[in-house]
Amino acid sequence: MENDFYYKFVKPDKLLNDFVENIGMFHNKSDTAKEVVIMPDGRVDLFFSKSASEPFHITLMGLETFPEQISISPHTLAFVISFKPLAVEYILHTSIADHLDSARNLPDDFWNFNEHDLKDFDAFYKKASLKIKQLLPEDLDERKRRLFEFIYASKGSMKVAGLSENVGWSSRQINRYFNQQLGLSLKVFCKILRFRASLEHIAQGKLFPELDFTDQNHFIKEIKKFSGVVPKELSKNKNDRFILLSVLKQR
Repeated sequence: MENDFYYKFVKPDKLLNDFVENIGMFHNKSDTAKEVVIMPDGRVDLFFSKSASEPFHITLMGLETFPEQISISPHTLAFVISFKPLAVEYILHTSIADHLDSARNLPDDFWNFNEHDLKDFDAFYKKASLKIKQLLPEDLDERKRRLFEFIYASKGSMKVAGLSENVGWSSRQINRYFNQQLGLSLKVFCKILRFRASLEHIAQGKLFPELDFTDQNHFIKEIKKFSGVVPKELSKNKNDRFILLSVLKQR
């Protein structure tokens, strides 16, 4: 990645595994905007950020279902907690159904964070981790926990009927939960996770389906749907536009 655009993502404490995927940051140190493509990844992002043109603010991003090109303003510094969907109900205590492919601003003192917390990422990581641990639920619906466990283990390739049977929760009830909490169906969410899992293969230069796609044409169609480009162009990642792919290539 260019020296004037820095990013870092750290896995959470194992105690938070059901709710948090990672805690990270990015910093555009340049005097010019950074053009990037945001791709659907199945995560709910809580951003704490500021830039040369915008004061400190906190934003909760809903799930994305299509790629979007955005400009990261000069001198933007952002710390982010990337949640798994289960956190929407149990940690954030809200619904993001109305914020599919969009976001909402939260109070500037949400969880007692402020601009000073952007000075030290390690301190931010510890503070965020501690706060989430304090919010961990005493009672967690085991069906929901196991549902997401199966979804992630299968990388989105397990059929809805199979998931329903394994967790003892009807497909209708599962889809109602997904639509009410997240604003999309289980099937669409699984497609997004399968796409994200495919990015790991594309980052390694594997431009053919490794997961449960019907054929090569289906694979290309799904990759283009969620990234905006075909696998070959995505793999080239010109100008590091696709940050998610850049992160995977670094592993």
